[in-house]
Amino acid sequence: MVKAPRDSDDGRRSARVGLVADLEHHDKVMLRALSEARVSVWIGTANVKDIRLEAPVGTRARARGQYLSITEQLTELVRRKVEVRILHGALPSRPFRESLAKSKELCAPRFQMRHCPRVHLKMIAVDGSYLYLGSANFTGAGLGAKAEGRRNFELGISTDDDVLLDAAQARFDRIWRGRECGNCRLRGQCPAPLDTVR
Repeated sequence: MVKAPRDSDDGRRSARVGLVADLEHHDKVMLRALSEARVSVWIGTANVKDIRLEAPVGTRARARGQYLSITEQLTELVRRKVEVRILHGALPSRPFRESLAKSKELCAPRFQMRHCPRVHLKMIAVDGSYLYLGSANFTGAGLGAKAEGRRNFELGISTDDDVLLDAAQARFDRIWRGRECGNCRLRGQCPAPLDTVR
């Protein structure tokens, strides 16, 4: 991660910015950034699948080489009172929906999902202080613990830049609240326009 001085006298701003490539998506974004969330996790993705993650260090599951479903990590976040929002473009995969259906804790108001067929952005914002922007969808091949040769080639950036965070979260929130629905030419095909969701 690169860091430059914060808000210098000549008006330039600085922030930490790092490149995230391939397996680092699992290690740096999913295992580190998400596990450290304290307030909120906002996820924007075209696709949602049942990601498998390495079990936490020091657990029996890790010693046995077991992997956990992303819904287990999301449940842990909700238990810690972290707000989780997932804005997605396509219908989630059947395994993800089945895993979600088994959970009694992944429900509003702490956990919410909203579908917009036009969503193609890929972002994860954590606590308003960490931002991932890149190519990876919320899938195993993009963010999961897939072995080499089975995962996508992905590239993105992570940053703590407050200007980028504000802009990305504002864009996410505008779509989330249905403020883009009025001008959308796919509204007639949309199963539930977000400006009708309460």
